[in-house]
Amino acid sequence: MHFKEVKTPLNYNEIEQNILKFWEENNIFQKSIDERPEDKQFIFYEGPPTANGRPGIHHVISRTIKDFVCRYKTMQGYRVNRKAGWDTHGLPVEIEVEKELGFETKDQIEKFGVEKFNQKCKDSVFKYLKEWNELTRRMGYWVDLENPYITYENDYIETVWWLLAQLWKKDLLYQGFKILPYCPRCETALSSHEVSLGYKDVTERSVTVKFKLKDKENSFILAWTTTPWTLPGNVALAIGAEITYVEIVQGNKGVDEHYFLAEDRLVIIKGDYKVIGKFKGKEIAGWEYEPLFSFINLSDPEHKAYYVAEADFVTTEDGTGVVHTAVMYGEDDYKLGTKIGLPAKHTVDEHGKFNNLVEKWEGRHVKDIETETEIITYLYENNRLYSKEKYTHSYPHCWRCDSPILYYAKKSWYVKTTQLKDKLIENNREINWFPKEVGSGRFGTWLENNVDWAISRSRYWGTPLNIWKCEKCGHSLAVESIEQLKELSGAENVEDLHKPYIDNLHLKCPECSGKMNRTPEVIDCWFDSGAMPYA
Repeated sequence: MHFKEVKTPLNYNEIEQNILKFWEENNIFQKSIDERPEDKQFIFYEGPPTANGRPGIHHVISRTIKDFVCRYKTMQGYRVNRKAGWDTHGLPVEIEVEKELGFETKDQIEKFGVEKFNQKCKDSVFKYLKEWNELTRRMGYWVDLENPYITYENDYIETVWWLLAQLWKKDLLYQGFKILPYCPRCETALSSHEVSLGYKDVTERSVTVKFKLKDKENSFILAWTTTPWTLPGNVALAIGAEITYVEIVQGNKGVDEHYFLAEDRLVIIKGDYKVIGKFKGKEIAGWEYEPLFSFINLSDPEHKAYYVAEADFVTTEDGTGVVHTAVMYGEDDYKLGTKIGLPAKHTVDEHGKFNNLVEKWEGRHVKDIETETEIITYLYENNRLYSKEKYTHSYPHCWRCDSPILYYAKKSWYVKTTQLKDKLIENNREINWFPKEVGSGRFGTWLENNVDWAISRSRYWGTPLNIWKCEKCGHSLAVESIEQLKELSGAENVEDLHKPYIDNLHLKCPECSGKMNRTPEVIDCWFDSGAMPYA
């Protein structure tokens, strides 16, 4: 059906331009602030965009909501100051510069020079400032662009340092070794809220693996995994102490093989079989099995490996009721390994590639489909594969570079948000959410499942973490101001708080007079922008 064009005498573009011209010529935005009483304030800080990327329609949508609220409060008689800001640090900036330079790894940045790389980052942060300012003006978004806060400026960084120092004094900032969501492309850890931005439904191959028991001919424990790349790092099999397990017999190429798995998971068995035994998990705890790969043995004199261990996280909801345990690549795995003293050895480097402990695939990226195919083929050819199938699930990807995330054990600095969890939840209930389901649902659930904030990043262009540690006695301190930094370092002037300049400033230890060096990390740029009300 053909519809005739609806004619209108109105030129909407011309009307909008005339309104904008009137606002600008008569300074209407500033008058809307000045004419309201100073003792009736409604303060608005713009959640800062990054101006090294072009604005998009999603910015128009979010800014429309912000502008609506501010205009509504103005109509209620409030004096509504609206401060603009620019988020100028972090991976969004670094990745754009890497693309410009053709870099793919941190090694290339180091070779190029951190000083030159950071200068390029700084030069790039306002690449599209003109487009941002025009979008702001054209959509009628009222915000103070003349006096914005800028997160890379020294005075802003100094305030962020002061905030971090207060956390340090309250014992809310600490360094820990934990399993972290880690981007092998950007070579840095991510926080839980960053991970939540990058989930995608992916279809990958899962495998049910046969772990051959020692001293039991043709006998195997079955374990299922969706991450075949973690199998070279296997050091234990976790079972539930009170879960009922069975021993079954099934033919395989003319040979009767014995398989052990949870009774509730017999549904995964393909073909005919016979149950010949039944027992609780605690009865098989301690059983030993052979390493899955003939060329890898991660055990050592201090850390026994390749045995069945009890764990409270094992369920029979999926898999086989037996959990393949790779200490360095899963939170539950790591906790179990720490508890019972399993070997804690990385088989994957920080580039996401197998290291020299996995000589057969050394230097191969663990998420490459060809590498995964070779692992599965090896299992099949060595009678260690029971089954394989495609498995669709939601998997986290880096919110900036789109690479698959690895869960990886490494050192990081944390803000102890879990210590304030109850207070955060209580305060959230006092917020007047629109719609209410956001506060009680998505945001409320996030608070309920709060984990300590992994705040450090192993990168370059960002607010340097202000922790110095003595190389002689180990004493650490958090510098909270430029003045204190000059006092402790003896520097007469500090022109730039960024890397690499800040790393050249060494402090005198107040405990032993030894040399103090700064920890090399920068902080999560989300802390930068979130610190704005104080900065």
